[in-house]
Amino acid sequence: MWKKDDVKSQAVAENSPAGFGTSPSSDSSNSLSGSARAAASISQGIRIKGEVTGTEDLFVDGFVEGKLNLTANSCLTVGPNGNVKADLVAREIIVRGKVEGRVTARDKLQIGSTGQINGEVQTDRLAIEDGAMLRGKVEAGKQAKPAETKTVAAAAAATTSKPSSQPTALDSGTAAD
Repeated sequence: MWKKDDVKSQAVAENSPAGFGTSPSSDSSNSLSGSARAAASISQGIRIKGEVTGTEDLFVDGFVEGKLNLTANSCLTVGPNGNVKADLVAREIIVRGKVEGRVTARDKLQIGSTGQINGEVQTDRLAIEDGAMLRGKVEAGKQAKPAETKTVAAAAAATTSKPSSQPTALDSGTAAD
């Protein structure tokens, strides 16, 4: 009996670490392949001055001064403790902290309730939660093509010429009274 228990405890001890060793590695490989877009991060205690570029998602909860440029389908998130004094460029930008500078989100800009932006904003889609602060110039929506801009300008000129003839009629009518 003593030998059977000893053999069982050794088998369990050998299987347990192996089971634990294979389970996390298979889980972590699954999670890595499933989350190939895992965000890099600049944590609360980190201060960066200069230019940060990359092709993966980035979470900023520290201080960055300079320029943040993320290419491809990258998402930039400024956390609630984040303080960024830089020009930001990414496909999608989420702001929950403080940002000062030019913000260019190629697809979408989301400003959370704790978010503050002071500067120019350019994006296709804009979402602002209650409590958020946005101060500066905003250009939201699809950018007009040069041909469309000329058409819009011509239509605006035609519309402007019509009202200018009406005040002349009012002036002459007023003079007749």
